[in-house]
Amino acid sequence: MSFLSLRSRASAALMMRALAAGLVLFPVAGLPAAANDMISVNVDQAKLVKFPEKIATIVIGNPLIADVTLQPGGMVVVTGKGYGATNVIALDRAGSVLMDRVVQVEGPTDKVVTVYRGTARESYSCTPNCERRVTLGDAENYFKSTMDQAGAIGGQAATTGAASGTPGKVN
Repeated sequence: MSFLSLRSRASAALMMRALAAGLVLFPVAGLPAAANDMISVNVDQAKLVKFPEKIATIVIGNPLIADVTLQPGGMVVVTGKGYGATNVIALDRAGSVLMDRVVQVEGPTDKVVTVYRGTARESYSCTPNCERRVTLGDAENYFKSTMDQAGAIGGQAATTGAASGTPGKVN
């Protein structure tokens, strides 16, 4: 074999490797990072996110998972309502898609202790003392009694504020 044919073979092999690497890396370079496309929020919490301006319509894929409320200037409030993933689409007045992003709703990140009594589940937030915390999936009786207590406390606060002549005012 001559020196010229070895050189052309080596050159062809190098070009094939470069082409293969380019084909593998090209789709990754052409797409935005996945982390930029996802909005992550915890259940029962809200997050402010900047959307494009001139939004006329917002569509949420599954409103049982997340809720989105448009604020002036393209700011939106994304609220986690249930576990899972959905998407949010922002449209302009002409119906053109300005944005389509995934909303991932996850569980609480604070110190939650879960107690199982047979098949019935109870959740407690333990920061720093353990107190009842209503979480999706808790037993119906536990959920209802905790919500009734919270409603009673809220009602007493409203009644006390109204009696003192300062409804809604917090000292």
